Amino acid sequence: QVPKDPTQRWLRELAALSQQLQQVHPNVLAKILKQRTVYQNEEIVVIDKPYGLPVHGGPGIKNCVADVLPILAKMLEGMKAEPLHLCHRLDKETTGVMVLARSKEAAQKIRLLFKTRQVEKIYWAVVLGNPDPAEGVVEIPIVEKEVQSHQSHYKMTLAPSYRLCPEDGREVKIRGDRNAESAVTRFRRLAAASACSLLELQPITGVKHQLRVHLAYGLGCPILGDHKYSHWSKLAPQKLPELTLRRLKLEQSKARHLPLHLHAHRLCLPLGQPLDFVCKPPLFFQKTLRKLELDIPKD
Repeated sequence: QVPKDPTQRWLRELAALSQQLQQVHPNVLAKILKQRTVYQNEEIVVIDKPYGLPVHGGPGIKNCVADVLPILAKMLEGMKAEPLHLCHRLDKETTGVMVLARSKEAAQKIRLLFKTRQVEKIYWAVVLGNPDPAEGVVEIPIVEKEVQSHQSHYKMTLAPSYRLCPEDGREVKIRGDRNAESAVTRFRRLAAASACSLLELQPITGVKHQLRVHLAYGLGCPILGDHKYSHWSKLAPQKLPELTLRRLKLEQSKARHLPLHLHAHRLCLPLGQPLDFVCKPPLFFQKTLRKLELDIPKD
């Protein structure tokens, strides 16, 4: 029963996004990833990771990328193929460019490139609000903390090295949290409309949930559909501005269905010669951009 109303249809599609890939047989998932292969050579396979697919397994996770790497290798190379290897990770909700290696040696080489920050990664994100300035660098360490609320849970958060002195507004260095990791994100606004912006992001470091935390708590512009980092102490759907709801033709009560709008758009890998991979944002992301009248830049 497909709803006639386009908004209802869109809502149904959004609500199904996360479930879809958890229901399929591992062979079917491997086939989907094969169809989403954007590049391969003797060392690597590059896929366009779909939404809602975790990279690693865990409690309640039926399907993940890691589990189907042996099947995917056989589909790409034949029955004698060695399983593929993970080189880096993307969050379950993040879509886009993901590199897999055909051998242990290639995987180690590529992991080292990531670790030594030689891989250039460019993400696109739709965010609430408009960062001021329109481009810059967020350089604030990040730490994991327990949130004390009626439902205790853990979140990554900022652990700044400086604070403003209340008397004269001067910057004062404070003693950092020993567990905090240094985190650096470049950002640039590509478009703004409907109380939202499309940002291009370049994480220089790779801390867990770095982009989400830097945008929400550093710039005050949480990613659209980021229900975890749009507030601190409660577990609740993101609150959207009136204009955004109107453009998306959504009621606030349905905002919980909005997926995270974060996409690994481009990755440049210096393997011999630099290899440049680009993945277009997924359909739901493109639809959101159209509804919000955010113009996709022409690459």
